[in-house]
Amino acid sequence: MDYFSLVSLEQLLRELRRSMQGLLMDLCAELDHTYARAAARYSLPVSLFRRLGEELPPETFSGWKVVGWVEALNDLVYFLDVQRQFDVESEPREFASQLLAECEERLYEHSYLDELFPQRRPDPSGLKRRLAHLCARLAQEICQEAFFLDLGVTCHWVETVAGKSWSSVISLKPNFERAEPAGAIAVGTSGDYITAPPSVHRAMRSLSRSGELIVRPQGMWVRVPAREHLLPLCDVKGDDVSWHWQAHPPIVATGSQSGLFTVGPTLVYGKDREPIRVQLTPVGVAQRIQTAVRTIEKAWPLGGQLLSLLTSHIIPLRARGVVSFSYRHRPGLSFINCFDRDDLDLIDDLLHENSHHHLNLLLRKSILYRGDQNREIFYSPWRRSLRPLRGILHATFTFTMGAMLFERLSAWGARGERPSARGKVGRVRREGRAAMENARGDLTKEEVLRARFRCLEEVESVRYSLQDLHYADHHLGWLTGSGRRLVGQLADAITAVARNMAPYQDELLRSKFGPSLRRHIEELRQARQTYGPVRLGKV
Repeated sequence: MDYFSLVSLEQLLRELRRSMQGLLMDLCAELDHTYARAAARYSLPVSLFRRLGEELPPETFSGWKVVGWVEALNDLVYFLDVQRQFDVESEPREFASQLLAECEERLYEHSYLDELFPQRRPDPSGLKRRLAHLCARLAQEICQEAFFLDLGVTCHWVETVAGKSWSSVISLKPNFERAEPAGAIAVGTSGDYITAPPSVHRAMRSLSRSGELIVRPQGMWVRVPAREHLLPLCDVKGDDVSWHWQAHPPIVATGSQSGLFTVGPTLVYGKDREPIRVQLTPVGVAQRIQTAVRTIEKAWPLGGQLLSLLTSHIIPLRARGVVSFSYRHRPGLSFINCFDRDDLDLIDDLLHENSHHHLNLLLRKSILYRGDQNREIFYSPWRRSLRPLRGILHATFTFTMGAMLFERLSAWGARGERPSARGKVGRVRREGRAAMENARGDLTKEEVLRARFRCLEEVESVRYSLQDLHYADHHLGWLTGSGRRLVGQLADAITAVARNMAPYQDELLRSKFGPSLRRHIEELRQARQTYGPVRLGKV
């Protein structure tokens, strides 16, 4: 398999859609039969889940919103099973130890570890209560997402299945994983949300209680605690929805290849590097992202196609010290720092997170590694710390793609026939700047030089980790055949980049970036001596 082929990736996306639809139907069957009592206890509208699986557009089952929802439902069913096992467990401490390891190794992207084991110890006391609280939280969030994925489907389901009316708990708390602000409800599958009137939000916040959602064939209403009457939320007639609350569609940014990228609200972090709120995104940020996308498309058409195929929704970050990130269970959703990073960094960050989506898609199809991959024994040139095999594989993949991007930017930015850049590429770091100074995305000479430095820096780092992956494969037996083929393609790609960049190396070493590159190479040499393994064949 060619892991960088657009045809292969499009096929994998189709397979992901089928597998997510199939998983949803399997989960509904389990809830109807194996966990029917738990489904009733948590008021899960299983028939609505099944209806959504049948009627949502197929393409949504490879998108961040629906995949994340199905994955959350899968997690809920898993924890319902954990609850059942814990009730009959004869050795609760051993059970708690195994569950703690599972949260650390497989569910590390979620908050489950903090919720179930706040002290990071396998203490079974109170675990039953914490499991019940976690299941209740997941059930509430899953139900609320389900009701608003497709209003037409939900209201028709109420009319034909649910007995003309259905009520459920509703929350207006912020959700930082999906970048939903306080006082808002997410709707649809593309990042839209609606905000409650200030009086409603204040009433629910001051009472620290959830409201009640009433769903009928004609629309939805909300009952706020301590108030008698229902407040209209929306009117639904067929596929037409009229909102009584303010609607906030995402900003649409378009690349030159007609790929659509939506930009959501901004996630703001506090001084402790923890999210504190979600706020509206300045229009200039979306324009800056659009220009960065166009630059990638011009410099590296394949990279632009990969970006268009695998990234769909971008959440800007206002967070000092936080670069960018994404979640395995939210494919296509990228959180990008657009305020404390310059334009070349923005280009890099967009493709970097896209490469995580790329590898996560491959991992859904193929088992690339096995064995004791959770042991942190490999030195990471990027984090300067020891990491498990999965972290090294992700880093090697994404930074190989980064090196390929910088090599293309270097060549494209130096073309003599291309009009020269007019000053700096726009540094939009503050709200109020409407657009980039140079919407063409041209690179300055300084940025071309820095792209070459970043490229050669990544070449050295990737080569270092490729040796460790080679060791993990041939000495530890941790890579599968598919993993070996992927590592081989990465090695071929970085060799080609190094060959193309060789003519620039001496010039770069004489530049202001020379000391940094030499220092980086020396750090890697020392890391190899310190952490080993030292006797490795060439990749």
